[in-house]
Amino acid sequence: MKFEDIYQFFKDPPPFYLNKELAVCYVLAVLLRGDSYGTELIQLLESEHPLYRLSDTVLYSALKFLEDEEMVTGYWKKVEGRGRPRRMYQIRPEAMPQAQDLAKLWQDYAVKRDHHNRVPQASGSER
Repeated sequence: MKFEDIYQFFKDPPPFYLNKELAVCYVLAVLLRGDSYGTELIQLLESEHPLYRLSDTVLYSALKFLEDEEMVTGYWKKVEGRGRPRRMYQIRPEAMPQAQDLAKLWQDYAVKRDHHNRVPQASGSER
């Protein structure tokens, strides 16, 4: 390791992987905008929040939790331009108030972290 490696780490930090708690709130935030499926949830996170990543394992664990808690329901749908049908997820109408509350936790968290990680670098500290 060199000092340059340390500066590079802070200049361009590796992505942060969501845990199950964050994943549940993120999934609800996306589903409030409309039905979605697993791969799309992962791709949306990477495109809308480049600092974050979501593993398949954590995503499907979060979706199972939400189904078990009867907050979301899944159904099969043929997606345009895709080969096989996808398992789509949607928020149950009776779960909307809690879904909005949990989605706000994700939005507040992501905004704070996105803002914190966009602080301009001090000039002259790198070699």
